[in-house]
Amino acid sequence: MPPPNIAVLGGGLTGLSAAFHLSRRFPAAQITLLEKQARLGGWVRSERVKLPQISASVLLEGGPRTLRPNGKPVLELINLLQLEDQLVTVPKTAAPAKSRFVYVPESYGDNVSGLQCLPSSLLSLISSQLLSILLPAILREPFRRSNRPPNAEDESLDSFLSRRFGETFARTFGSALVHGVYASDSRKLSVRAAFPSLWEAENRGGSVVRGFLIPSRTKTLDDDYALGTMVDRMRGVSVFSFRDGMTTLTDALEARLRTTSNVTILSGTNVTAMKPGGNYFEISTSYRQTVQASYAISALPLPKLHQLLSSSLESRTSHEVPHLLENPTSTVHVVNLVFQCPPAQVHPEGFGYLIPRHPAGYPTSAIPSSPGILGVVFDSCSLHGQDLPLIEDYYSKATHTKLTVMLGGPYPTLPLPAQLACAASDTMPPYVASVLDQLKRQLGRDLPNPIYWHIWNNEGCIPTLQPGHLERVKEMREALQSYGGGRLAVVGSGVGGVSVSDCIEAGRQVGKEWV
Repeated sequence: MPPPNIAVLGGGLTGLSAAFHLSRRFPAAQITLLEKQARLGGWVRSERVKLPQISASVLLEGGPRTLRPNGKPVLELINLLQLEDQLVTVPKTAAPAKSRFVYVPESYGDNVSGLQCLPSSLLSLISSQLLSILLPAILREPFRRSNRPPNAEDESLDSFLSRRFGETFARTFGSALVHGVYASDSRKLSVRAAFPSLWEAENRGGSVVRGFLIPSRTKTLDDDYALGTMVDRMRGVSVFSFRDGMTTLTDALEARLRTTSNVTILSGTNVTAMKPGGNYFEISTSYRQTVQASYAISALPLPKLHQLLSSSLESRTSHEVPHLLENPTSTVHVVNLVFQCPPAQVHPEGFGYLIPRHPAGYPTSAIPSSPGILGVVFDSCSLHGQDLPLIEDYYSKATHTKLTVMLGGPYPTLPLPAQLACAASDTMPPYVASVLDQLKRQLGRDLPNPIYWHIWNNEGCIPTLQPGHLERVKEMREALQSYGGGRLAVVGSGVGGVSVSDCIEAGRQVGKEWV
């Protein structure tokens, strides 16, 4: 029997997706979306600023900024919400698609150092300084004996890559990749949860390289996505976004939900407790308002859900719904910088660069003069179509250059305002000045002072899915069957993947078993 009413806790990307797809799946159900903040969208945050110095309008992102064309859940939303005309795409033939870099400081003591372009072809591999790390590791891996520990069900990505490709390969490329995706320590991230295709390839071939050469026999569910013309639209595309940033997607979801008759949005409403009744959940809010729902979806961070359940179950929570406090989270500072000069004077043409972990690991305390940079995005190249006016030869003739620097994650962070700090003046705070000094060293050139800077403090934004995560999620879901009679679903980045596509798909799948 379809549920008469559903409560969705959390108005981030997963919660919005859940409410949207549930409203389509159960048109007769009354759906209530509750969000603590006044705005919806969670970590998806875009802001357009006008800079009179250069007569330009610049789009800044504080969270995710690009999407992959193979994410069917995202493509479906774009089709259903009619957002095709707002897309900005980067073709595979463009420099940002072909030129991605890693920066290896000389202090790391590796055979290579400085800003190195990742090879995108056999010719570029032969001429690359990374050849001495890449080629031996990849050529030897198929001939390594099977060395997975007996009865191992999971391990860290760093452990996996180290035993298959060697420690230098694992640190140089594995840790840099994890910095860019999870803002985390690759030694603490589950390979099965975060990069399952690697684990499965080793299962198939006894080696990762051989495994990828063997077709997978795993049957995947051929879900019926309403893609319209999006598959054709994405042919030849490397990455894409929207003209006005990622909030285009979350704003469109919110607008559609607010005009959907069976959906009620309660923003600025903090959920303080949730208690299971006979056939419903009683959800209390900070306004002493009570919402009753026969089914509930939590798209909240797992520690927040633990707090809600604790208010009703007291000390029994850890036994009723286990593992809600298992995964640590990363805090990421996103710093947008705008310079009054064309990109050619600031950085090489390309997408950006990531920085691997130091051989000695991470410092135990924050270093004000050297905040931990995870990576840098060359926004002026990667998505220059978001800025106005549009200039054809953007790299050499644009009036400005836009960079985004990501800091924190496994590096200790300095205290910043809870939300964000922004300014457009000649006086830079020490934090921004230290970021600029590091950029000068990494890019190997002097840089002018930025004409605009913007800091986003994303506290606890990305969970680190530690080894054993999949088994813990299985145990958590089994416990949820007894808690509330299986009428509580828990979704979000703390349960599944952290990408935009993963979050949208989690919301899309929820409630299918309730039919």
